[in-house]
Amino acid sequence: MANAFEGMFDFSKLLKEFDATKVVEQFSSALKQYKMPGVDVDALVASQKKNLEALTAANRVAFEGLQAVAKRQAEILQETLNETTKAVDQVAKAGSPAEIAAKQADLAKQAFERALGNMREMGEMAAKSNQEAANAINARISATFDEIRDMALKLKQA
Repeated sequence: MANAFEGMFDFSKLLKEFDATKVVEQFSSALKQYKMPGVDVDALVASQKKNLEALTAANRVAFEGLQAVAKRQAEILQETLNETTKAVDQVAKAGSPAEIAAKQADLAKQAFERALGNMREMGEMAAKSNQEAANAINARISATFDEIRDMALKLKQA
């Protein structure tokens, strides 16, 4: 399952090949065409480069989290198939209709508890990945505000 997804579109390759420097160079050359008195173009470009790098890092973390969740889902599916085979065998070996019903109830309860545990695990994995990506973006946003303040103070002094 996960292999079919990866074969369709390789996001990890895209993330590895992304070059923030090239994007920043294009931004810089476009920005330098305009003469803006008192504006530190190099500082502005450096800030945008850091923004792109933070966004790329956050995307990488989010994608790696998605890959981990997909891998774990495939593992859970395989485990479920194995457990189902064992359960069918156990029910087939049960004797009376009452024993069969009791065995089915036990197996259903075990399957339900496992499913709840798996859902909890998947939710925690996704939440952790999302939090890591959000932390990277939030840190960069805070730094950007500091950079904007510093640039504004420099403009005021000029």
